[in-house]
Amino acid sequence: MVEIEAISTRMDGEVIELSPCPEQLDVIVTIPVDNLTGRKVGEGKRVDNFQQRGQWLRASVLGANDGLVTIASLMIGVGAVQSNAKTMAVSGLAALVAGAFSMAIGEFVSVYAQRDVEVSTMKIRAKNVLNPNKDESLPKPFQAAIASALAFCVGGVVPLLSVAFITDYAIRVVVLAVVSSVTLIAFGAIGAYYGRTPLVKGTLRVLIGGWMAMLVTYWLLKLFATISG
Repeated sequence: MVEIEAISTRMDGEVIELSPCPEQLDVIVTIPVDNLTGRKVGEGKRVDNFQQRGQWLRASVLGANDGLVTIASLMIGVGAVQSNAKTMAVSGLAALVAGAFSMAIGEFVSVYAQRDVEVSTMKIRAKNVLNPNKDESLPKPFQAAIASALAFCVGGVVPLLSVAFITDYAIRVVVLAVVSSVTLIAFGAIGAYYGRTPLVKGTLRVLIGGWMAMLVTYWLLKLFATISG
């Protein structure tokens, strides 16, 4: 028996597909086609949505990683000069608040600039004149700012809470380093997965980067404390 493959052709913005079944050769299915991209309408939407969600999650993980590394490094650095638990906790809390606002403002300015560029592009191409319904496809500066600040806080609160009630300095530093390292591994793994990079390589890059930040901050402030007497 001769097999008949499905036949498809394009005509006037539509794809015409013929059924491979001989008894159903009279059935013709028409599928709309985007004349600009040449793709079937709806094709790739699920992939695009997955990629967008993946990018948002990856950005959130990176923001949380920034918060973790910043607060942990600062607390370890302050501890090199003043080992008092309250001093380390207050400095960490101050950095958490300042860092969250800094991330939010930076993200807002960046995304708003991107939005302006896309709006200008839409006007030039004259596809749609900033219809309110089309606003959903544009970047959302306020949403991005809030997400960035929350992500920073999620990462920063981990080292802050892990040592907030530990009075012994040596134990406090060890717990801070261990908790931060475990969390960095988790963030690195998630970021590598959604960034589609090798898992081990991506995780080690995040972990080693965090270690370097904490060590450099500690030794620089330790040196400063020694020199200043």
